[in-house]
Amino acid sequence: MQAKKRYLILVSAGACLVLLLFLGGLPVPASRRSQVQRDGHRPGPRWPRFLEHLQPFVPWDQTESEGYIAHMSARQKRDASSGLNQGRRCRMDSCFDFSLCAKNGFKVYVYPQQKGDKISESYQSILASIEGSRFYTSDPGQACLFVLSLDTLDRDQLSPQYVHNLKAKVQSLSLWNGGRNHLIFNLYSGTWPDYTEDLGFDIGQAMLAKASISMENFRPNFDVSIPLFSKDHPRTGGERGFLKYNSIPPFRKYMLVFKGKRYLTGIGSDTRNALYHVHNSEDVVLLTTCKHGKDWQKHKDARCDTDNAEYDKYEYKEMLHNSTFCLVPRGRRLGSFRFLEALQAACIPVMLSNGWELPFSEVIDWNTAAVIGDERLLLQIPSTTRSIHQDKILSLRQQTQFLWEAYFSSVEKIVLTTLEIIHDRVLQHMGRSSLMWNNHPGGLFTLPQYSSYLGHFPFFYAPLGEWPTHSKFTAVIHAVSPLVSQSQPILKLLVAVAKSPYCAQIIVLWNCDKPLPAKHRWPATSQPIIVIEGESKVMSSRFVPYSSILTDAVLSLDEDTVLSTTEVDFAFTVWQSFPERIVGYPARSHFWDANKERWGYTSKWTNDYSMVLTGAAFYHRYYNYLYTNYLPASLKSMVDQLSNCEDILMNFLVSAVTKMPPIKVTQKKQYKETMMGQTTRASRWADPDHFAQRQTCMNKFASWFGTMPLVHSQMRLDPILFKDQVSILRKKYRDIERL
Repeated sequence: MQAKKRYLILVSAGACLVLLLFLGGLPVPASRRSQVQRDGHRPGPRWPRFLEHLQPFVPWDQTESEGYIAHMSARQKRDASSGLNQGRRCRMDSCFDFSLCAKNGFKVYVYPQQKGDKISESYQSILASIEGSRFYTSDPGQACLFVLSLDTLDRDQLSPQYVHNLKAKVQSLSLWNGGRNHLIFNLYSGTWPDYTEDLGFDIGQAMLAKASISMENFRPNFDVSIPLFSKDHPRTGGERGFLKYNSIPPFRKYMLVFKGKRYLTGIGSDTRNALYHVHNSEDVVLLTTCKHGKDWQKHKDARCDTDNAEYDKYEYKEMLHNSTFCLVPRGRRLGSFRFLEALQAACIPVMLSNGWELPFSEVIDWNTAAVIGDERLLLQIPSTTRSIHQDKILSLRQQTQFLWEAYFSSVEKIVLTTLEIIHDRVLQHMGRSSLMWNNHPGGLFTLPQYSSYLGHFPFFYAPLGEWPTHSKFTAVIHAVSPLVSQSQPILKLLVAVAKSPYCAQIIVLWNCDKPLPAKHRWPATSQPIIVIEGESKVMSSRFVPYSSILTDAVLSLDEDTVLSTTEVDFAFTVWQSFPERIVGYPARSHFWDANKERWGYTSKWTNDYSMVLTGAAFYHRYYNYLYTNYLPASLKSMVDQLSNCEDILMNFLVSAVTKMPPIKVTQKKQYKETMMGQTTRASRWADPDHFAQRQTCMNKFASWFGTMPLVHSQMRLDPILFKDQVSILRKKYRDIERL
């Protein structure tokens, strides 16, 4: 028995050895001996043999050489020849010349338009927005960024807006330099049937501001993804979001809606063709029609007639404004007009476009305003949206309105957001934080050159739970009349303001043509008086961010203003609770004149106002910086030429930022008579053209802002127990009632 076992073991071992030799698992000793005999020495350890050869290293900027192209695949060669793969590896540090921005900062030059060039209305709006921005320069020698005047928006060869022979025109530009430091805007690329992202010419090292760009072709921190907008999109201003108030709970008539084209064949047809699976005609209404195009009947399927009939039953705007969520599926291209429509309507977008680099994704956190879905999980979309808590719905809805108004409501805002993103890349040490971009009032009104700390901006005090840094104010008195008498209002004003316990210093801005008065002519006060002589002697100089202003609060005063110390103290106390707004005494209002079809200005004393004049008002010093650095030179030049309207322009600016009205404090009966009674030669109140000029200013300012930012209010803040029939000793600001 034992012999039998040994026999079986021996046979098994032999079989295994033969099998190993057959498969080459063990080296054969004879071969090694023969190798020793041939070479005369014993070989050392052998390197492992790799089946694949390592690809030779080629620097990114040499990939176009003939040697490299020889090893490219057919698809890579095709892409390279079409320009799609050119500059694919470009980044700011490799394809952008920062030295052009070192001397003059971030300036943008637009090529002059050539006679005969065809330019679409949308591209004209883009160029006009750049030329009206604070970045524009007409001198190419000062430019950091260059924008073509050639229309590159529509690169669909079947489109009537398509510009032919663009490749030769671009290459002939003397400043092209291979596209370096150039920005190209594009909304449509490719054509039927595959709609590739090829622009039809070699963009070289230029940056793309492109709609419907895919993550595959998007070059992070180099390109900018912009939204797809229609030719009717307003150039400036734009309508505000449609959300007027929040309902609790935040649910609407429909939970999820969509209405749009269905493509029977070709790219983009799969997702929309499957929408009928989740449509229930109740709270989920997803409507498509194949009734579009010239040959739709040739390709119609069995569902076309049913879909078309259902499609006509619903009105799109009614659905849009009465739905909690709006589906945004891809079309022929990744982007869709439905995206901006949903944002404006406060209908939370549900994105169904796999691979789409969302607009301004570099700075906007879309998880706070949209639901990012997956085309492959379409059937799960209804259950996913139903599972979102109502608190989250409220938050998402609010954010859609903020993003719409901050970045998407006009072509100008889309263009300026694009430029500001590139600006932050170029000047990284002064770039905005994510909180600045994603919180009110947004990146366009938050200039990082002023400060990188959120607590230095008035509109971030409340979110941060902070208060103004300083508990005192700086008074800035605008002086335009010579000092000829010790009884002039400016001297009385200096004394009254200096007595305030909240006053840190007084600055007199001397914009008078006469020489500065001697020091002994100014009254002796407990607070320092700093006299600054205006170099240009213009009205806008009163809002220059002077380095002498050390406090957050600024009390702006005209030289003929009459205020008591008590009034100054109370107004400052109110401002401390509303540091993002203008707080003061003299109020004015605006109205729409239907007969003249223009905005009007009125100083009538009513219970309604929309402006508080800066002749006696508190505001945050950041608005001086914003006034000087954000507003265009054309508006400030108009103010300086008229020597008027600077207070209206400041009100426009602050209301545009806050979306709120100023705050009027206790009215002084004598204020109107005092101000209107000024008959000195320098007084603007005595000028018969004063109000006519202010009417003109109102409309000029509204035109630049693209809308009327002023907001009406009927609120007036009085001291506690003001005018109450109680002892005067119980009142803190008792002197106000005596005025």
